[in-house]
Amino acid sequence: MIAGAPPDPVRRILDLPPGRRLVALAGPPAAGKSTWAEKLASAVREGGRSAQVVPMDGFHLDNGTLDVLGLRPRKGAPATFDVLGLLSLVRAVRTGGSQPYPTFDRAADAVIPDGGRLEAEVAIFEGNYLLLDALPWRALHPFWDLTLRLNVPETVLRERLLRRWRDHGFDADTARAKAEGNDLPNARQVLSGSRPADIVLRD
Repeated sequence: MIAGAPPDPVRRILDLPPGRRLVALAGPPAAGKSTWAEKLASAVREGGRSAQVVPMDGFHLDNGTLDVLGLRPRKGAPATFDVLGLLSLVRAVRTGGSQPYPTFDRAADAVIPDGGRLEAEVAIFEGNYLLLDALPWRALHPFWDLTLRLNVPETVLRERLLRRWRDHGFDADTARAKAEGNDLPNARQVLSGSRPADIVLRD
């Protein structure tokens, strides 16, 4: 079981009916989604069901497209993702079987097409906007068998985001500009504009 977590999330996933099941784990940037998703998947596997994590990051629009749209400074905002591509993957995953999916190379700041392949029974999708109550994101909602939302105070998110940008080699002023100009507005949109989840996780 995950340390510090209630048993409910893992139990709820394990209790889903047999067959391909889709779990959405949503939350703001720097909330710890990828860490939580991997720990949940590991716990589900320990419980006897196969599980894999599918990150939403593979659906970033490429930098060339963002430059044409004038959205490169807002990379990570809802409009900078290929939502229709994500929806197409979710539909395909729902049918079962093996499905390739794109991944994101942070070092190269680029998407890797077919960088991953989903084989497991339980697919844990993780990303900022999976529960966003706005078009076209709303079209994803009927496909989720279980929804989880990770809530973290904005003060904690700010500290983590500043540390993240400094760890990437940016000075304090640039890190603050990136966090305040893009990341935190995105976080507020997630926190205020997402649908209620079946389970709320607090970090």
